[in-house]
Amino acid sequence: MLSAAHILLALFGGAFAGAPPVFPAVTDLHIRNAFAAPDGFNRSFVTAEGILPGPTITGNKGDTFKINLINELNNDTMLKSVSIHWHGLFQEGTNWADGPSKPKKTTRSCTNSLFPDQAGTFWYHSHLATQYCDQLNGALVVKDPNDPLGHLYDVDDGSTVLHVGPLYHQVAPKIVAGSAGVDAGLINGLGRNWANPTNTPLSIINVQEGLRYRFRFIHSGCDQPFNLSIDFHNFLVIEADGIEHEPVVADSIQIFVAQRYSFVLTANQSVDNYWIKSNDAGNSGVHGFDNGVNSAILRYNGAPDAEPTKNQTDIYQNMLLETSLHVRLISQSLTNAQAPGAPTVDGADLNFNLNLLWTIGDMDTTNNLGNFFFINGVRFIPPTVPVLLQIISGARSATELLPTGSVYTLPLNSTIQITFKHNASSCTRRTASIPSSRIIRSAGSDVYNFENPAQRDVVSTGGPDDNVTIRFFTDNAGPWFLHCHIDWHLEAGFAIVFAEGPAETPARNPTPEDWDQLCPSTIALTPEQIGAVGRPST
Repeated sequence: MLSAAHILLALFGGAFAGAPPVFPAVTDLHIRNAFAAPDGFNRSFVTAEGILPGPTITGNKGDTFKINLINELNNDTMLKSVSIHWHGLFQEGTNWADGPSKPKKTTRSCTNSLFPDQAGTFWYHSHLATQYCDQLNGALVVKDPNDPLGHLYDVDDGSTVLHVGPLYHQVAPKIVAGSAGVDAGLINGLGRNWANPTNTPLSIINVQEGLRYRFRFIHSGCDQPFNLSIDFHNFLVIEADGIEHEPVVADSIQIFVAQRYSFVLTANQSVDNYWIKSNDAGNSGVHGFDNGVNSAILRYNGAPDAEPTKNQTDIYQNMLLETSLHVRLISQSLTNAQAPGAPTVDGADLNFNLNLLWTIGDMDTTNNLGNFFFINGVRFIPPTVPVLLQIISGARSATELLPTGSVYTLPLNSTIQITFKHNASSCTRRTASIPSSRIIRSAGSDVYNFENPAQRDVVSTGGPDDNVTIRFFTDNAGPWFLHCHIDWHLEAGFAIVFAEGPAETPARNPTPEDWDQLCPSTIALTPEQIGAVGRPST
């Protein structure tokens, strides 16, 4: 029997004027093409359940999440296979469920079983080529019934999920390394065109005067960072990337691709409408907020059904700094606030210096990507056989594993330190999707924090003068993908694989029959089943 949320989707589809609907931890998730006009321009998207963004999937810490993916894609201008990554979940023992490709078949579905012994704000998105740039994403919220910071807020439900990100009028497969310009900034799937803003609907977030709301804020786009503020309201930041941190007061947040924050907003202003502003920081704020561009509406109950009449111009006076974030011990049962290893720059067991290089020009006439990205001189080329399957089949060392030069094997029970360094010709604002790590030196800072640094799974790598440094402890056997989360850059080669404890990986990650059949199913696909462009699972 269809749930009320499913019936609502069947009736309306498209985009919602508020937050996306909420689905339970055990659910079907239909991946389908659907037309929508977020800024007035109508085009087909790749979606979960036909809406932008997809439904919020929610449950409690310790629940078993069973999400049955049903591939109904049929648009020949975009990819027809699909891959869903459950971003931020540790996936201990379920490495196989961390984004396998689901081929386009008429009768086959694929159930992902997830067992999160953690709580926080996560999200799901496609990890097949640049497919999620066509809007295949949604929130994944794992709640803690005994949240140690629960006394700070009154409301935490589907209405307080905020997605921001860019909109492209062109379909992702036609965009070469992000060459197409962004057409609009979206908040919860709605926005106004930058070049020609019209009076299209904006997202509306409703609040009750006097209550405290935990907003779960997600950059679910695939390009530049966004700056968020809410006119005449400050907020209390309590979480970054699924990890609760000591509360920090701010009036704005710069959020990079794939990052998440929870902040508490107290509805302490007069009953009225207020602008929620989310500008594309990568375009230096040139688009502004006139005519409702880059905006949504915070509406107090009892306020008129109208756009705000007041505008705060002195925004971004107290923007959150990553160096102000300090992890809370109680949030994830950590035994030590310190970064792993000794409290010195050379205090890790293994150190990796990753040199990030961006080149311009057509160096590869076969793929004709134009721009290329390299880590330590190597451009990532997706292997024909997934790295996990290579390990299960018997390969154990970096020299045995493909792609050559892009796989780094790590021993278990060791402290790993990674330093990101840009080549002088590289542009700024890269983001690295990393294992959940302590950020001992942040972009824009020359100070190392070994005592109580932030912990997160996506970090800004800054620019040529930065020396961003992270640490993590190898306690989760399996191959893990470290990559730029600007998806155009990932597609152009900006990635490596850390194979953690390869000898122990098969025993710690038993694979189900569904997963075992994915490779032969994908290999058997015709070009038409894969899609007009693209390739099978990486």
